[in-house]
Amino acid sequence: MEIYFPTELGEQLAFTGAAATAIIGLFVLVFPATVLRLSAFHIGGIRPEGYASVRSIGAQYLGLGLLPILLAQDWLYMALGIALAFAAIGRLLACILDRAFTPRNILIFLLEVVLSVGPLAYVFGYL
Repeated sequence: MEIYFPTELGEQLAFTGAAATAIIGLFVLVFPATVLRLSAFHIGGIRPEGYASVRSIGAQYLGLGLLPILLAQDWLYMALGIALAFAAIGRLLACILDRAFTPRNILIFLLEVVLSVGPLAYVFGYL
């Protein structure tokens, strides 16, 4: 089995979004303490179950990013784009409802929007 690299620009952007999601997921899976620090958590009070939760979320993002790369199906790109769009909506709601408009939250929100736009634009024919 070989990894298919797309030739069309739209699919290349979707592929890049999937690859970035997989890389972020791998980072979260391997370095949960660093991710928690970057997310403004205090590390001292986190029990092993907390690290397990963070690692499992990283593994979900890793799998969500790898599936479209390995199988090259439009509906998998759509699932990736929708999941990332909902993550962005959740972060925006947190910013509004929790008054959490910080530079870190805004940056991560923009990253989630950018990563979701590529796959969704490709699947719905905008690119």
